[in-house]
Amino acid sequence: MIYFFSDDHFDAHPAKVLLECLPQKLQERIRFFEDDWAVLENGSWRDDCELLILNVIAGTCGQPKAGAGAEKAVRSYLESGRPMFLLHGSSAAFWHWDWWRPLAGMRWVRDGDPDGVVPSTHPHTVCSVKVNKSRHPLASKLVDFDLPYDEVYINLEQTAPVDILMSTTIAEGTFPQCCEAISPWGGRIVSLIPGHKPECVRVPGVAQNATAIINYLLGK
Repeated sequence: MIYFFSDDHFDAHPAKVLLECLPQKLQERIRFFEDDWAVLENGSWRDDCELLILNVIAGTCGQPKAGAGAEKAVRSYLESGRPMFLLHGSSAAFWHWDWWRPLAGMRWVRDGDPDGVVPSTHPHTVCSVKVNKSRHPLASKLVDFDLPYDEVYINLEQTAPVDILMSTTIAEGTFPQCCEAISPWGGRIVSLIPGHKPECVRVPGVAQNATAIINYLLGK
């Protein structure tokens, strides 16, 4: 079973929109939760979870930060070496946990960061997201895509070694948009950053790449 936890991200509902764009057979394997943290907190998802997907930034949209139950379950899941897929700003899903902040390799830094790092930024522009020249096995399964006007997450902090799989070049420079890190417990962590507004998430390349990443993380 795949567990997918999300917030509504300022009423844009990017996770819900993406779920609707995934292949039907994949949708049937996903248990999806938006602005509903009871299952995350009680840990009932942990044992039968093959893949944890997040589209969450702790404390945004008036949502509570995940508590001790969620921390215990997420840490236990990751310590088992299982994979995780982080969408949009989810490198900051649990930024209030000290051990979480370095995990994703490229971290979306919030205002008031506990480590004192300068916050990341998100200019609004159209952009093209391109697959990097890479021999990583996932790179050949990804596709380029163009996004209409949307926020573009840039100036992330690198906290661990990463394979950068996709990038975008905008007026401010060239920035990673998809990367893989390996957790301290050997699990694969892939981040796919683009996609906030529904019309941007619905760009076919977004769901195509998300599907390729999910299959990769499931070992397919």
